[in-house]
Amino acid sequence: MRPNQKTFDMKILVTGASGFIGSFIIEEGLRQGHEMWAGMRRSSSKQYLTDPRTRFAELDLGNPERLCGQLKDYRAQMGGQGWDYVIHAAGATKSLKREGFFRTNTDGTRNLVNALRAAEMMPQRFVFVSSLSIFGAIREEKIGTDGSARRYADITASDTPRPNTAYGESKLAAENFLRTQADVPWVILRPTGVYGPRERDYFLMAQSIQQHVDFAVGYESQEITFVYMRDVVQAAFLACERPAEQVLHHAYFLSDGHTYDSRRFSDLLQREIGTRLVLHIKAPLWFLWLICAVNGTVCRWMGKLTTLNMDKYHILAQRNWNCDIEPARRELGYQPKWNLEEGVRETVRWYKKAGWL
Repeated sequence: MRPNQKTFDMKILVTGASGFIGSFIIEEGLRQGHEMWAGMRRSSSKQYLTDPRTRFAELDLGNPERLCGQLKDYRAQMGGQGWDYVIHAAGATKSLKREGFFRTNTDGTRNLVNALRAAEMMPQRFVFVSSLSIFGAIREEKIGTDGSARRYADITASDTPRPNTAYGESKLAAENFLRTQADVPWVILRPTGVYGPRERDYFLMAQSIQQHVDFAVGYESQEITFVYMRDVVQAAFLACERPAEQVLHHAYFLSDGHTYDSRRFSDLLQREIGTRLVLHIKAPLWFLWLICAVNGTVCRWMGKLTTLNMDKYHILAQRNWNCDIEPARRELGYQPKWNLEEGVRETVRWYKKAGWL
């Protein structure tokens, strides 16, 4: 903090503010009384950014020179000062081509950091929202028997990342860039599967269950982890607030602290949606591979984004999504407040209210 600056009146820039996680970070910051700046493209929707206290910053993360000029203009608007904190939540989770992930997730991060430096606007903390996906399918050797509560070990920060998706590779490349920037006060957050209101990937599962079909793949046991979006938001603010000596240049996994089998999420969705009969279909991995390979190729030829592609295959085929959140508890003070049952209940309630279901 700057001298005599109150902790409840921070200037915070959130990139990707029109997106799922970013829009909730803006909401929470306003609730806490911070000066919240929504960083976004000119073409981005403001559907979830209707609070009149929200300030907007048009940022072109794909154009380094233009971005630097934009930042300097905002610095002038703020009387020669910058933002106290930057929460970099902008990112691509879907792309027609592999290069698209790197252009947004890797180059966009590099461009933002370089522009903040050039504009003399380096914040007190740069919080980067990464992903558990940077590690890929590791620690998939079973540690327990069929009767054990857990079959796979936690992925830990000391493990070597082996991303198996273009998305994970691009996020890892962004992390690796940050690690080379000694003057950047970064903290990295690595959430597992994030769900909640406004999120569309898990919504597709809810929509399928409403239509009486639940599709799963792989006959080998799968252990899945989740984190409700409000707990990710909590972690983002903790990463800003905690003393630098505790969190600076550290990376943290985020989950709700529990492990679930592959049916738990769909069963909760079914209960909350109120669908009586659901056909549970479990297909072999080779069948999923075939569907994703064909569908991904056809959609790429047609220039259409699709959920079923080879990246999705690797995500669904991965058996172990356990991760160690103890460092986040100990150093960030992170305490997940939403278990899966509560989070799914609130999510489905929002889907219904919004007319999605």
